[in-house]
Amino acid sequence: MKKKIFALLTLGLIVLSAAGAGFAQTKPKTNNSLTALLPPSEAAVAVDSKRFFGEAVPQILTANQPLLSEINERFNDVKTKTGVDFRQFQQIAIGVSAIKSTPAGYEFEPLLLGRGQFKAEALVTVAKTASNGKYREEKIGERTVYVFSAQEIIEQNKGKIGNSAFAEMLNKVLAGLTREMALTTYDDNTLVLGSLARVREMFDSKARISSEVLELIARKPNAVINFGARVPNGLSQFLDLDDDELGTNLKAVRQLAGSMDVADGNTIVSLLAKTTEPAQAKGLKDTLSGFQAFLPGVLKSSKGEDKKVYGRMLENAKIAQNGNEVTLDLQVPQADLNIIVGAKK
Repeated sequence: MKKKIFALLTLGLIVLSAAGAGFAQTKPKTNNSLTALLPPSEAAVAVDSKRFFGEAVPQILTANQPLLSEINERFNDVKTKTGVDFRQFQQIAIGVSAIKSTPAGYEFEPLLLGRGQFKAEALVTVAKTASNGKYREEKIGERTVYVFSAQEIIEQNKGKIGNSAFAEMLNKVLAGLTREMALTTYDDNTLVLGSLARVREMFDSKARISSEVLELIARKPNAVINFGARVPNGLSQFLDLDDDELGTNLKAVRQLAGSMDVADGNTIVSLLAKTTEPAQAKGLKDTLSGFQAFLPGVLKSSKGEDKKVYGRMLENAKIAQNGNEVTLDLQVPQADLNIIVGAKK
């Protein structure tokens, strides 16, 4: 049982990090205009950067000012060394062609589009200067692309990220970025950053991200963060699953989606998992409902305040099934979030 609970909690962390049958063939509506520009991607994330940095991060980390200061310090370091202030970005869209788990972290082929109040060409120039000439130029048609060694960047920043949970997450993500990263502009105020193969795909091909993935990231168009992913092989590549009913149902998940938003002092999380058959969705929903029936009492009776919060979160979660979709919606008041993310004394 503990293994199953851990598996579900791990799935939730994957969804947060980093969170109907058939989809319309017309372009889904989304407030992030960059997502439709992405090349074909198995997974994508859309970020309202202005709200993320201006509202979400300060609110969520109200009770952990040291971590908030650390995050701001890291962004200030990047701004000082490269001239790029990510807090100037208004929209960010990330597309990933594939994700494979490794002992060190995850390997993936990413592409990031960032649009904001800046001159993209000027930022590229600053990045070239900050690299001390450690880059090479490639041509994609008439477009010049600048290629940097991600490994060199990681080596230069070893020991500078810190020891917090935020730092641990960054280190895990950076572990997958061992290849070269290419940088260029899309238009006057949009940067393109990713593996060279993905940047070439962006400009050499007219193929774009599928309506299937776009639909997943457009479920909550006004949210701060939205993500969607196709999981062709189920969740086996991320979780150690047994060949029992729960394992079978999780292996049958073929699509994941999620969103995070802040409003009226609450943090709002919405998750969706779509299985191949309605029976598998029912099994997954029944399992989650079973946990919801008894786990909150166990957690709320513990001495730890954080465990009591987890108990309330699970108790208040709204779990539903519609065909082969299972949804989980959760609203966490700031007072509870303060206990979870609060600075440890």
